[in-house]
Amino acid sequence: MNDIVHYEGNGFYIYDDNKEILARLEYKRNGNTLIFDHTVVSDKLKGQGIAGKLLDVAVDYARKNDFKVHPVCSYVVKKFESGNYDDIKI
Repeated sequence: MNDIVHYEGNGFYIYDDNKEILARLEYKRNGNTLIFDHTVVSDKLKGQGIAGKLLDVAVDYARKNDFKVHPVCSYVVKKFESGNYDDIKI
């Protein structure tokens, strides 16, 4: 898998060798809250758990930096229902 690139204040991205976006989890920052609002994985990577890996990295970033997360994206909302993210969920 290609590396996950973080653009602070924007999101987490995976690119192919031609710098085309293969997957992304985008967020907006509002004070101490990150609004996870969009997750997309290209057909090339579907079924490989890539969205989950992006979410893991994004959640790790939020926890390490004392951010709370407001899940808006349907994928993230569903994942947050597990209770595993209650420490950062608002």
